[in-house]
Amino acid sequence: MSLKSNKIIDPMADADQKPVKKDGLMSGTVKEILGGDLISTGTFKFFRYLLYLALLAFIYIANNYYAENNIRKINKLRQELKELRYEYINVKTNLMEIEKQSQIAKKLEKSGIKKNNQPVKILEVK
Repeated sequence: MSLKSNKIIDPMADADQKPVKKDGLMSGTVKEILGGDLISTGTFKFFRYLLYLALLAFIYIANNYYAENNIRKINKLRQELKELRYEYINVKTNLMEIEKQSQIAKKLEKSGIKKNNQPVKILEVK
């Protein structure tokens, strides 16, 4: 590491020279952040960018929780629908069994009503 010294730089003297480029913008930025130069110089030029990234991370995490919660609700509703479908089928078969003529006749025999064995007579009115 080189020692930094305070120098007065004359902008007119170095106008014809091009600035020396570091390894790259990202590597220089990472070195500044990890080295503490960003905080020590007091410049927060990347503060908006970091705040934007934090906001995006927060939205991403919130969206993930929201999606998982919706998936849980959908699975719960599917299970409830399946149980209600089974209950519907069970009630429907019980109703079909009760509505049979033989079952109705058995219930009416207990109260004294018998099945008519004679054919129905048709009366014609002139």
